[in-house]
Amino acid sequence: MLPSLTPPEEKLLLRYADPEASAFDADNLPAKSLTALLDNAEFHGVLPIMLRKLSGDARLPPDQGLRDRLEDLRQKATIATGQSMLLRYHGDRIMKGLAADNVPARIVKGPVFARKLYRNVADRPFTDIDILVEPANLARANRVIAACGFELGSNEAQSYELQEFKWLEKENSSLLVELHGDLVHDTGMRRRLSLGFRELRAIDGEATDTPAALLTIAIVHAAGGHKFHRLQLCVDVLQGVRALQSAEAEACLFDAARMTGIELELAVVLNVTGELFEETRALELAGRIKPDLSIRLARRLITTNTLLGVNSRDKLGSRLRRDAFRWIQRLAKARPQLA
Repeated sequence: MLPSLTPPEEKLLLRYADPEASAFDADNLPAKSLTALLDNAEFHGVLPIMLRKLSGDARLPPDQGLRDRLEDLRQKATIATGQSMLLRYHGDRIMKGLAADNVPARIVKGPVFARKLYRNVADRPFTDIDILVEPANLARANRVIAACGFELGSNEAQSYELQEFKWLEKENSSLLVELHGDLVHDTGMRRRLSLGFRELRAIDGEATDTPAALLTIAIVHAAGGHKFHRLQLCVDVLQGVRALQSAEAEACLFDAARMTGIELELAVVLNVTGELFEETRALELAGRIKPDLSIRLARRLITTNTLLGVNSRDKLGSRLRRDAFRWIQRLAKARPQLA
């Protein structure tokens, strides 16, 4: 369980987690408080952002234990950067193999978010490579990945049901590649919402990785793939909102939500992200979606306390609220089909 944070410390954690928020002197913070913030930032996937903002030791409390902890975390961050470089290398190899075999594919999430949504690429760490193809091309894509030196680490029959295959590099099992036929893996939810290669191509039009497509992926990743289990998911959404630079891009986002069936998820994720980071634009975008009963219930469940309490003393309450949200997603009305 994570060290408990006071309400003022929670606000500090969110400020440290926001890539665009300015750095501030931490020398007036007790070493115990700063250590607790570091532990929480590590769990929530926002540690690189916090470490960047604590890059000057002169701004730290004069505590040797804290400095030793920071040094250890910085060494781990360096290793993680090297791991990301290896993942990018293997991702490029696999994409070249897929292109040679005429399998349309795209890399999504981690490395694309880091490159497209974050000013400092190192602010967005990732631990795998996600590749998306049409469901009909899963078998061919699997053969390409196997030929690149990876072995299947998930049950094949179950993987086809979930539309998600986990591949591990034979010489280094810490290198994970996930192949997706759909970014929504819960079969109970997929009757209503879906985000696959075809949908993303329709959202992007003639471009690739447009702001609307990236934010749509971030919404589905936070609420459709995972269940708000760490702040990093909402930071991706926060950066995605900031990348929407025009009314046209905003209109494209809402068109994408209707097409993919994620209006419930869009309203809920934008709302909690806006509340967490006091981002008025996210709240304004969330407010444009007419709230039905599902959205109203979901907003009561997915709150700032739900996210900040994922691994705290309130982790059971957080888990129950997030599980209840998943059932709302499964029971909500079915999405329209893409023409």
